Amino acid sequence: MNDFINLSAVENSPEISTALSSSKTVDNSQSTKDKAVVVHVFFSQNKNIEDLQEFQLLAESANVEILQIITTSRATPQAKYFIGEGKAQEIADAVKTLDADVVLVNHQLTPAQTRNLESICQCRVVDRTGVILDIFAQRARSHEGKLQVELAQLKHLSTRLVRRKTGLDQQKGAVGLRGPGETQLETDRRLIKVRIAQLQNRLAKVEKQRNQNRQTRQKADIPTISLVGYTNAGKSTLFNFITQANVYAADQLFATLDPTLRRLQIQDVGTAILADTVGFVRQLPHDLVSAFKSTLQETVEASLLLHVIDAADARKIENIEAVNLVLEEIKADKVPALLVYNKIDLLENVAPHIEYDDENKPVAVYLSAHSGEGLDLLLEAIKVRLKNEILSFTLTLLPQEGKIRHALYQLDSIRHEQISDEGEFILNVQIDKVEWLKLCKQFPKLSEIIY
Repeated sequence: MNDFINLSAVENSPEISTALSSSKTVDNSQSTKDKAVVVHVFFSQNKNIEDLQEFQLLAESANVEILQIITTSRATPQAKYFIGEGKAQEIADAVKTLDADVVLVNHQLTPAQTRNLESICQCRVVDRTGVILDIFAQRARSHEGKLQVELAQLKHLSTRLVRRKTGLDQQKGAVGLRGPGETQLETDRRLIKVRIAQLQNRLAKVEKQRNQNRQTRQKADIPTISLVGYTNAGKSTLFNFITQANVYAADQLFATLDPTLRRLQIQDVGTAILADTVGFVRQLPHDLVSAFKSTLQETVEASLLLHVIDAADARKIENIEAVNLVLEEIKADKVPALLVYNKIDLLENVAPHIEYDDENKPVAVYLSAHSGEGLDLLLEAIKVRLKNEILSFTLTLLPQEGKIRHALYQLDSIRHEQISDEGEFILNVQIDKVEWLKLCKQFPKLSEIIY
């Protein structure tokens, strides 16, 4: 087991490597699972078992066999081992006794804590972020998805490089060129920095193409509906049912990674684009959020969000809050949202129905994507929300108010224009309500207009 310490971090990373298989040669002919000891710390008197259960699901999604679960309670994390020296030794003994390959910790560890635990346990230690990155690496299918995952992995790895015990001096030379040279640690850092730059350039091209496609849809007045929600809430199942697509759906965390877009015909609205995005989870790694920026942009630029919620989950309130935090982080919290309570077939005495607010606007739909119950209600609610969110009115501007006219043209919101005898611009405007509210903040005069 000592061999893992002597490996170069970059040598561990092929095009896409995983934290759970980086220290051993992977034989494709064998599908043996990693054997793991799971560690969880309770930081309050009320022990939150659901967090531990979710981490077990994450480990199973990463194709790991859990040999033992070790828990402990602390007031605060310990600086050296996160869990305390005595508990660290207990974990090391369990690893040796059970012949485990890896220790999975359901918390975010610092690089120093990871190295200290690896030193005492003499095996790999992977924190929560590493496990999530590993699942994403296994599920990436498209070229863009693989680039995004690799970028997130390298950003995470760049802070966790360790100095090799042997072969430190990598550079040899002739007379006048001999010297200590570049250490393997320095080489790894340089190679990772170069690779990150390459990936960012490639993803910038992908993002440019996505923006072009998005602008084309906006010019054609095609609204985008984006499915968001906690992982395993049933987004892909709902997406398949609505669009008759064949997107992979399974009862597991992060079953869908690559985004999928499909056309959808909605009565009184016309053509719309439905986008299925990656599921969110508590403590979603920041490296993943930044790496998936172009994918998540579909959510930011959407006309309407369908926030899918597992109605049968006992922690649905906490899951909603976790999703809202991610939406706030990617600056999509201002996009209009419709709550979709899924899996009502698992509940008793809950029939499909729509909930309305005081303005008689749909705010929530209860349905079952598995059986199709309530799907017609969802389409009805989407129709009402989209119709209410597109504003159509006539706007008259003075000649000196050209900046407003220019801003409307930039948003491609002017359908017809004519000039009066007094030189005023008479504009027929059709604009998304969210964009109109943004414009009103920029030009206060517009807020006086009644539409």
